[in-house]
Amino acid sequence: MKYLTTENLPLQEPVPVLGEFLQLYYVRNPGAAFSLGSDVTWIFTIALAVVACVIVWKATGLRSRLWAVVLGCLLGGVLGNLTDRLFRDPGFPMGHVVDMISMPWMMPAIFNVADIFIVTGMISVALLVVFGLRFDGTRDRDHVAVETDEEAEAAAVDADAESSSAEAGSSRLDGTTPGAPASDGR
Repeated sequence: MKYLTTENLPLQEPVPVLGEFLQLYYVRNPGAAFSLGSDVTWIFTIALAVVACVIVWKATGLRSRLWAVVLGCLLGGVLGNLTDRLFRDPGFPMGHVVDMISMPWMMPAIFNVADIFIVTGMISVALLVVFGLRFDGTRDRDHVAVETDEEAEAAAVDADAESSSAEAGSSRLDGTTPGAPASDGR
């Protein structure tokens, strides 16, 4: 999509697709959203590289298809913008991201497909966390009963240990047990 944009769209001129609802508007964005931080583009490059590495690290050993799809979409978006930062003008690691989608009725931002994947991926990650889906495909609620049973069993073992130590500690030095009549030594 970015290649088609750079080869076929005029720079900074709106091309209506659906009137004012959807336009193609080719810009090169040196910063983040709304061109914020255009003087520190190299920080975005480092951040994107770190995020990509973390996603790949977390994806190893995934057993949840839903998490795999969400992290794949997120990684695709991150790599799309990271590629621009690394290889587009003005050069490594300060490249400008190619943006081309504009919806002037909704917001003044111009964005690209990678941005859509990043935003959708982050919303999906938040929803998966809220609904308690783990990387192994199980849910938090599946682990609550197991943890509660283990805690109950541990509490019972602790109670038995306390009562055993209380009995052992209550025997008297004179060899009598509590409740037995004490001998006066005669």
